[in-house]
Amino acid sequence: MKMQTFWEMLPRPILALSPMDGVTDQPFRHIQKKYGNPMLLYTEFTNAEGLCLSNGRLLRDLLYDEIQRPIIGQIFGKNPYFFHQAAIVLCELGFDGIDINMGCPSKTVASSGSGAGLIRTPKLAQEIVRATKQGVQDWLNGATVHDCPEIKGRVAAQILAHRSQLPPAYQERRAIPVSLKTRVGYDTPIIATWLPYLLEVEPVAIALHGRTLGQGYSGEANWEEIGKAVALAKGSGTLLLGNGDVLSLDKAQQRVQDYGVDGVLIGRATYGNPFFFQGVQPVADGEPVDRAHVLHLAQIMLEHLQLYAETYSRYEKYSFHPMRKHLGWYARQMHGGKRLRVPLMQSDSPQEVAQILTEQGYLSHGSVTAKQPHSPMLVAA
Repeated sequence: MKMQTFWEMLPRPILALSPMDGVTDQPFRHIQKKYGNPMLLYTEFTNAEGLCLSNGRLLRDLLYDEIQRPIIGQIFGKNPYFFHQAAIVLCELGFDGIDINMGCPSKTVASSGSGAGLIRTPKLAQEIVRATKQGVQDWLNGATVHDCPEIKGRVAAQILAHRSQLPPAYQERRAIPVSLKTRVGYDTPIIATWLPYLLEVEPVAIALHGRTLGQGYSGEANWEEIGKAVALAKGSGTLLLGNGDVLSLDKAQQRVQDYGVDGVLIGRATYGNPFFFQGVQPVADGEPVDRAHVLHLAQIMLEHLQLYAETYSRYEKYSFHPMRKHLGWYARQMHGGKRLRVPLMQSDSPQEVAQILTEQGYLSHGSVTAKQPHSPMLVAA
């Protein structure tokens, strides 16, 4: 009998936060879940080969905390051998699902044959899905990271130590579904030829970005191609989620109604807006600004920064600079203009940001939010 997974239990339509490299790290996901509560979260993609061969450094990309469930670990690469072992690692780490990235348009990733590069090698894409599913099955049958030839003993010990700290229900061996995220084509849309290869290996879900690799993130997402994919997937048992240019929950619901997708992944519309999944939209230029909302957003921004520093400052080569893009996104939502953005984009710590916000009237003296306990569920590497 087929074991039920979280996918079957999610409300419909599924409205989830899209995985985004360099954005959806542990702190960002925590804030989005706490204040917006998307139905589903994915990690940033992690290199399957690097995960197996590294000294454990890539484990930090798989940090998560318990409020984020259901949480999917996303991996990428081009060698089925490493996907098999990476699947066992993700199972050991307590993830609710595994997602294979077949959509990253980065030249470095795609030109190597990984990410969206797999669209050009559909047979290899199938082998990768099968290897990942076999890794899950081997784990269900008792395999551990000690059975993965490429995982170093010290790293295996870290992973098993993490597993021992999981809630009891997540220490048990349970069905871990395999899904994937891809695009409608490489240079041109080829859904009619690409999607059948994917459906043949029966992933539980396919998230489809409505752009080709050649488009990157430019131009408009082609939802007509997503609609064609829905028709092809009908009756297969594989869920079809659409992705691209969804700027509001109302728009997401309209996409579901118009194209019949089982759900929608939302990405860039969440930048600086932790309330997106509660239906809160940014105030347009010229419209009255809710002062209480802006002050609340300033507190959340500071909480996000503190969580980032708390999570990553223990690692070598820690840098605050990756948070500056988030500061710009928050400032835009807060209608602070250059007066706020310029000093924020030059800041180097949560303390400096708190001082800027206080000086500019977004925080009162002594009102800085205390760190929120979040218990990131992974040992330091």
